[in-house]
Amino acid sequence: MTDCVLPSTPLPAFKGRKVEVNFEGGDITSDGGILLLQQMDRKLGLTEKIAGRLGDPRDPSRVTHDQLSMVRQRLYGLALGYEDLNDHSALRRDSAFQTALYKEDDLASSPTLCRFENRADRSVALALHEVLIEQFISSYEKPPQELILDFDATDDLIHGEQIGRFYHGYYKNYCFLPLYVFCGSQLLVSYLRPSSKDGAHHAWAILSLLVKGLRRAWPDAQIIFRGDSGFCRHKMLEWCDRQGVFYIVGIPRNQRLEKLLAPTLDKAQQAFDVSQEKQKKFTDFRYAAGSWKRERRIIGKAEVTLQGTNPRFIVTNLQADSQQLYEKVYCARGNMENRIKEVQLDLFSGRTSCHQWWPNQLRLLFSSLAYLLVERLRALTLQGTELMAAQAQTIRLKILKIGGVIAKNTRRIRLMLSSHYPFRELFTQALLKLIPP
Repeated sequence: MTDCVLPSTPLPAFKGRKVEVNFEGGDITSDGGILLLQQMDRKLGLTEKIAGRLGDPRDPSRVTHDQLSMVRQRLYGLALGYEDLNDHSALRRDSAFQTALYKEDDLASSPTLCRFENRADRSVALALHEVLIEQFISSYEKPPQELILDFDATDDLIHGEQIGRFYHGYYKNYCFLPLYVFCGSQLLVSYLRPSSKDGAHHAWAILSLLVKGLRRAWPDAQIIFRGDSGFCRHKMLEWCDRQGVFYIVGIPRNQRLEKLLAPTLDKAQQAFDVSQEKQKKFTDFRYAAGSWKRERRIIGKAEVTLQGTNPRFIVTNLQADSQQLYEKVYCARGNMENRIKEVQLDLFSGRTSCHQWWPNQLRLLFSSLAYLLVERLRALTLQGTELMAAQAQTIRLKILKIGGVIAKNTRRIRLMLSSHYPFRELFTQALLKLIPP
């Protein structure tokens, strides 16, 4: 393939001197922070665990790029903002990438990485989810008292005539409908589904598997299932009641619920008429939908604003004040939506552009594992700093995308970062936390 070289391009002169730009700088990287990712990965043992779970059908005598290197290449690339396999046509020669992967020669090409992804199958998806769960469990130094499992589905727009292509009426587009499960900021499940399925499709089975696995690790931990009204399914609620799992789930509005909330809504309306300021009042009552075998506790929110009334309902088996459960527990699930945006927008989980199904599931998981690297970097090295609550894109911009010159000889490899880099103290602090004593 012919290398396209940009000739020196003249720019307006500065104090009588010519200003030119070209790509003849040589061994310079724009990704000096990749060594932070490398050390975070080393601390977690993440890519080694992944590679150890994946079978390799290739003839070992003819293998140039082992699976561990390709996994690292993909995860580090996603974390650094390179979503497209074609980006690796140039990145494979980047000395910082080679150093982070403990390689001296060219890394895997985009066709090699493509063939790697297209070997994916159901067993690969199961194996990588096991890694996510194991990593989550090992992140705790002592058993947690409470775990809140957040379930949510979102749209993942497709890129063409792909397997699993369906039109979704709510999102008004052709898309996939992946299911995500988070616990706090940690991602446990990223499960690709066609959009022809119900939003809660397989959620019950996934909840059951998660509860069994987490209880094996922490038998005494209280587990709470949290989700919006799309996950209010009577079989899931009955299973939670039988298994001692707590839940706090949205429930769709209907005439019976609105009738039960009416007295509280009238009081909120009267208060609004007097003050002309938004009013919120909470109540709870017992209710059984037609498919339920018994009544359950419903918390109703009666809200009145300048735009009108806004009644909302949740069903729960938790015992606490109604307003506290709604505002402090249920509404906190909004944080999960921010985490989904990180995975989708900052780590490119929406780049499911393969024709086959399982390679797209693998791409979704690669983005999830890249998110894990960045999230652990935030949690373990940036607490107490200005980036302690930063999103992945901000972390990438400020401490991963660093320009540097690379010098190699037979004795050492030196990565010389910019002397005027504004976050040098923050970068050094994070790196020192990851280097073993």
